[in-house]
Amino acid sequence: MKILMVDVDGVLVHGRPSDGLPLFTYLEQDLGLPLTMLQQAFFKPYWQDIVTGRDALEPRLMGVLGEIAPQLHAKALIDYWFENDSRLDHGLLQDLAALRADGTKMFLATNQEHMRAAYLMETLQLSERFDGIFYSAALGHQKPAAEFFQLATEGVGFAASEIGFIDDVAANIEAARQFGWKAMQWTPGSTLRDAISAFSA
Repeated sequence: MKILMVDVDGVLVHGRPSDGLPLFTYLEQDLGLPLTMLQQAFFKPYWQDIVTGRDALEPRLMGVLGEIAPQLHAKALIDYWFENDSRLDHGLLQDLAALRADGTKMFLATNQEHMRAAYLMETLQLSERFDGIFYSAALGHQKPAAEFFQLATEGVGFAASEIGFIDDVAANIEAARQFGWKAMQWTPGSTLRDAISAFSA
């Protein structure tokens, strides 16, 4: 294995920094916006286009909030969102750093829109720990679409059989394996050692 692709949410990032709870757990209490309302007015109709790069997060969210929560600015909600979804697994990061030091190239492979991808790499400084990021809004396809894996494979310039992958979603693991990647589903308690062993099996 010359390349390791690492999913973000559910593998490397786990919710709120303070307690690991889902990021919008206290959305209504903190910002006065019920999560069900945000889901129905924003995520359900628009997220698919946003996460695959066909629409932009901030202007779309601004328009939606103008209708359902005019007192709330899009920038304030985005800041709240990103900050509350940034609890890094430092133990995994240490293990990944050791593997990278031994010569394995590290990339993030994740379904993200542009602003959060930048937040991950710049604000959370994952650009210092990974050699790059492949994300859905930039690729125009999201996992588990075969095109995601094809474009990421082409991006690193190695054969699919040289790529390892950890992700918490079973459908993504199955799609990666069908494309030729070595893949292991990440679950609570998983370790990088488990993944390396699975790739070699």
